[in-house]
Amino acid sequence: MNAETNAPAQLGAQFPAGTFAPKPGRGRAGRMLAAQTKIEALLIIRHGEQALLTLIIPLALLIGLSTLHIGTLPEPRVNSVMPRILALAVMSTAFTGQAIALGFDRRYGVLKRLSATALPRWTLVSGRVLATLLVVALQAVVLSVAAVLLGWSPALSGLLPAIPLLVLGTLAFGAAGVLVGGALRAEIVLALANAIWFVLLLAGGLALPASDLPGPVAAVAGYLPSGALAEALDAALVDGALPGVQPVAVLAAWGAVCGALAIRTTRLT
Repeated sequence: MNAETNAPAQLGAQFPAGTFAPKPGRGRAGRMLAAQTKIEALLIIRHGEQALLTLIIPLALLIGLSTLHIGTLPEPRVNSVMPRILALAVMSTAFTGQAIALGFDRRYGVLKRLSATALPRWTLVSGRVLATLLVVALQAVVLSVAAVLLGWSPALSGLLPAIPLLVLGTLAFGAAGVLVGGALRAEIVLALANAIWFVLLLAGGLALPASDLPGPVAAVAGYLPSGALAEALDAALVDGALPGVQPVAVLAAWGAVCGALAIRTTRLT
């Protein structure tokens, strides 16, 4: 009896800790976050509808608005068009894409199942945020290459300030996307997110400069997140100056209000 009782202990003593893998238990926080970010980014990139919104439409508008004489813009037109297209790309990815993805994830029970795994909630949220930022960075690179081929010559002093503006815009639009996609049915989210995208595209001074919009619409454009981001990026990339207080405050206010409401209304199913 003593020999049988001591056998497991003697067998375990022959092997140092860590010899056998995999070892049960929760993974490291950094590895879990990296894995979740990678999965979320690949889901965004591989989704056909999101590819249309995030890359094809912005590229088409960049080329069209830069080569066709629509609106009154100084030459080269691409210098004035590029900041608005960057704002459009951020809006498409962070708002429309995330709202639709979140709505259908809730419909199919994806969030409910993920919340029951060993992944902590902060990893799920942070992974989606980081994936969105990565896709926005990829969009910025692709659009910048296309713009340079069209003759884009940005103010070099404004390139660095443009980065935190893109991050702030992504967070603001992302909060709005969670607000829409986290509370409504997937079919309603699909229709509403696309409708809001068109409204912000036209009324926010993205398709046309705010100066070419009708008077009442032009007055409102700067207080919309799309118009505020376009204005801030225009100041940085065209004028090489820091953006004014108003566009930054508008983006921060939209992000804070939408985020606070989303916390209260978002449901897993």
